Amino acid sequence: MSEDCIFCKIVRGEIPARKVFENDEMLAFHDIHPLRPVHLLLIPKKHIASLAGVGPEDAPLLGNMMAAANRLAVEAGSPEGFRLIVNVGSIGGQEVPHLHFHIVGGPEMVGPMLRRAENS
Repeated sequence: MSEDCIFCKIVRGEIPARKVFENDEMLAFHDIHPLRPVHLLLIPKKHIASLAGVGPEDAPLLGNMMAAANRLAVEAGSPEGFRLIVNVGSIGGQEVPHLHFHIVGGPEMVGPMLRRAENS
């Protein structure tokens, strides 16, 4: 774990979070600034700075996180579907340097995945 990482501090219990799931390898909690009625963050307890930093040894963890995402979305109130967003690096909009999945859903999840650029 990283000493200065906000998500590592949440894992260690130094910063409170509204947890919805936890096991030996991952933790899920409500985003403090939700963008949809369902907006959870799912993080590995192991500090991985970004999806760009995963290796073959992380495949089982990532698979378990993907499987957990569906269950968490349904339990949180988005049984008809959800979006799983992983921002990678500064170009990808990653703000916290700890791998995390945004699980977003709810009845307002209609529309395109991304807004089209005005010049396209």
